[in-house]
Amino acid sequence: MQHGRIPSNDQFSGGLNAIVKRFEDLGFAVERKASTAGRPTSTGKPSIFGHIPDYPVGSLFDDRMAVKSAGLHRHEVDEISGRPSDGADAIVLNGGYREDFDEGDYVLYTGQGGRKNGATHQTEDQTLTRGNLALVKSETDGLPVRVIRGHRGAEGLSPASGYRYDGLYRVERHFHQRSTDGPFIYRFELRHIEDDDPSVKPFSVTDEPPDGDEAPARAHGTTQRIVRNTQVTQWVKDLYDGRCQICGVSLLTPTGVYSEGAHVRPLGRPHDGADMVSNVLCLCPNCHVLLDKGAIRVDPETFMVLDVLTGSEVGVLRLAAGHPLDAKFIDYHSTHIADQPMRQPGA
Repeated sequence: MQHGRIPSNDQFSGGLNAIVKRFEDLGFAVERKASTAGRPTSTGKPSIFGHIPDYPVGSLFDDRMAVKSAGLHRHEVDEISGRPSDGADAIVLNGGYREDFDEGDYVLYTGQGGRKNGATHQTEDQTLTRGNLALVKSETDGLPVRVIRGHRGAEGLSPASGYRYDGLYRVERHFHQRSTDGPFIYRFELRHIEDDDPSVKPFSVTDEPPDGDEAPARAHGTTQRIVRNTQVTQWVKDLYDGRCQICGVSLLTPTGVYSEGAHVRPLGRPHDGADMVSNVLCLCPNCHVLLDKGAIRVDPETFMVLDVLTGSEVGVLRLAAGHPLDAKFIDYHSTHIADQPMRQPGA
């Protein structure tokens, strides 16, 4: 390789690209790397899920830098810690979004983004990327999320100053809805995990297989849940002889046909759907998951099933005579749960 002479100051003009080209013209080997200027600082270490040793629940910190140094959160600015490929390992609750709702053991958390040029209100739709996608990954994989509360958070639940580590939560579900400012936002339901839950043991995402447990521990606890009327879902499943209304599959097991009753508008809050046959479909496990996750939706007018990711038609929803499926529940699912990844900012 030919080596050149370093140019003088008066030869530097035209910006960074011109400078790089000038060095290359003179025979210097230049390695081009993407700039990280202006990006939130974070660690390049693997994500660690669960409690962090030496920092029990209730640990106090003066500022976000101290939280990061303790290993509880990867960033000093962003409220969601983690990567879409690994999942979100921690969040900060510090009054950043007016839609945040904090009851202590239950949190309704607002996703990140949608605030252009440093605005304090929503200026555009949030997208299912970065931290939002990481939280969905944690929901799907059942990963524990550390919750750090800041002094600007909910009154009576937040520290008087600085930040406090308040334990582990699990992302139970997410949905899409219009914010009070107008643009769409993502919202995540999180619920506190008791310390005797086996998932609180710290672990990191690596390429090596985890040790696991030969004799998994059993945890006892008390929880609140929606009391479902099994007669409702069974009636719908019997109406279709256990055959999926979307794909037509009938799963035959040694004990008979297996199918699942899927509520189109979910029963749990904040959806508060009805436990009625007009809100229930007979689905196979695959289509049930795709419906719950918003990967497929049903057109409330034509009952055409659509693949949200590709926009393609899957087929017409099978409807048996006597099944009073209510289009208002299908419309709710399309508006609040499905079509999320396809929605573009500003749409």
